[in-house]
Amino acid sequence: MEESHHSLSLWDYIIFAGLFMISCGIGLFFAIRERKTQNTKEYLMGGRKMHAVPVAFSLTAGYISAITIIGTPAEFYMYGTMFWFFCISYLTMAVISSEIYIPLFYRLKITSTYEYLEMRFNRSVRSLSTAIFIINQVMYCGIVIYAPALALNEVTGLNLWVSVLLTGSVCTLYTTLGGLKAVVWTDVFQCIVMFAGFIAIIAVGSSRVGGIKRVFSIANQRGRIDFNHFEIDPRIRHTFWSTLFGGTFYWTSSYTTTHTVVQRYLCCKTERHAKLAVYLNSVGMVAIVTLAGWAGITMFAYYAECDPFTAGWVRAADQLAPYFVMEILHQFPGLPGVYLCSAFSGTLSTVSSGINAMAATTLEDFMKPNTSLPQHKEVWVSKILVVLYGCACLGMVAFAANMGGVLMAAISVNGIILGPTLALFTMGWGFPWVNSTGALFGVIVGLILTIWCMIGKFVYPVPSRYLRKMDLTTQGCEFSNVTIPSVGYQVVMSNNHIMPLEERPPMTEFYSLSYAYYPCLGFFVTLLVGNLVSFITGFQKATELPHGVTVACFDHPLFRWLSEKVRRPFRYGIDYSEDSKEVENEENISLDLKVDVKNKTDSVDDVTDKKRLVDNAV
Repeated sequence: MEESHHSLSLWDYIIFAGLFMISCGIGLFFAIRERKTQNTKEYLMGGRKMHAVPVAFSLTAGYISAITIIGTPAEFYMYGTMFWFFCISYLTMAVISSEIYIPLFYRLKITSTYEYLEMRFNRSVRSLSTAIFIINQVMYCGIVIYAPALALNEVTGLNLWVSVLLTGSVCTLYTTLGGLKAVVWTDVFQCIVMFAGFIAIIAVGSSRVGGIKRVFSIANQRGRIDFNHFEIDPRIRHTFWSTLFGGTFYWTSSYTTTHTVVQRYLCCKTERHAKLAVYLNSVGMVAIVTLAGWAGITMFAYYAECDPFTAGWVRAADQLAPYFVMEILHQFPGLPGVYLCSAFSGTLSTVSSGINAMAATTLEDFMKPNTSLPQHKEVWVSKILVVLYGCACLGMVAFAANMGGVLMAAISVNGIILGPTLALFTMGWGFPWVNSTGALFGVIVGLILTIWCMIGKFVYPVPSRYLRKMDLTTQGCEFSNVTIPSVGYQVVMSNNHIMPLEERPPMTEFYSLSYAYYPCLGFFVTLLVGNLVSFITGFQKATELPHGVTVACFDHPLFRWLSEKVRRPFRYGIDYSEDSKEVENEENISLDLKVDVKNKTDSVDDVTDKKRLVDNAV
């Protein structure tokens, strides 16, 4: 097999342009349709009238970035199928989010996720959490725009800065025009494109290898079908336990404390629709990761005897998927464009979700508490904020282009902040004795420790024995530029340098902690410090908290089998009877509305029947 050189065809560019045109068209449609009725509630929250199905698509698309579209196949190609165990955590996340957080947020009728933190603690905790969220989102969105553009530029020749500017500008444009509804419905379209891109790779790639059965046979023989790692060593990159527990903490925090996600299910018309959206989204996430992994296994079977990465035909593993697409799909004009669209759909959906959420939190958490604006001005302020944050993300792209190895460290920021943030919300609803001082110190210490661990890992890269990178070969290549490292050294691909093993101090074993455990580390440290500081400074009296900010977990139907004597102490003296009455009243109101509608329908039917009898008599 030789190094291949293929470029995009005219049809690929036409399909690529169509993606941007349709995305902008959706934004323009909602801008025109709601130009007379649009207010802040409509613009930032979709009027709280969205259906579960489009919201589920939007949730899936919003967290499946282009990094996932390009990086997940490479993960399966390089390390095997252990990554798939993260799919289990999507399901556990859906249960926790739906049974605890969605009812909590709906009962309080909040607009910003961090509004809850002021209700439970104070303004300082809310402001700190919002600031952390915005900084993280600007960094992450910048990387999401830059990373796939760089990979595609290296392989397809698509101009890096043209794709960056197009992506950032289109995201900002349709989000500014149509608000959350435009973001949600554009996500639906883009999610379908992502599925189409993976299906195209799997179908054509499998036929080139000799069929699906042949693909899995090669992958199994070479150790890529691997679900048998149950070690408890937290330094091993992927085991069943790291993906299960680390993934559960990561995704639960993402779906319960990140406004990018919470904003979506709060825009649903009812709590039931919000829960259904999260459950449907978890199925969509499993489907996307399964297809991405399948594409990676197909890619490995095709390159089993000649690895382009080891041969030096691509500079990084993330370029393998675009390289593979250009090689197998170039003879089908337009199909490489479909994959290109799926990659950029991931970018568009993630960035549009991020800038809309940042605008919403800035307005709700920083501006509204300090200023009073009329409705029409709030809408314009929201649109200005969207534009500003869109520009900030593009600015972050320019910074990321010069970060070198720090780029990979920046991608890990999500895992660093999610653990402490989840602990903060958990202390809010589940630990009524934790005070605001404890919460503040807990989050700060949790963030410092996880950041310290990440920086340590960057300075002292993880030894290859914990990474479990699998064998690759170039035996089938016509040429190769493989370099074998000297004995006693380890090759660190992510940082492109060699570090003598003997120079590693003992503390580096802590730095070797699997990235999957970052959320767990941040969660438990924050929880511990929050409780300890609250003990030192004086516990919060649970009975003095505002109504509705805590949750009686053991009163959930799952625990009704426990006796009242056992469940009572876990209410900490808080009266939850009002919550039961509110739920009962809502159910009665819903039932009354249904009865009223039925009576009106029956009345209309009676009139129609009488008219028909008269007509027949005549």
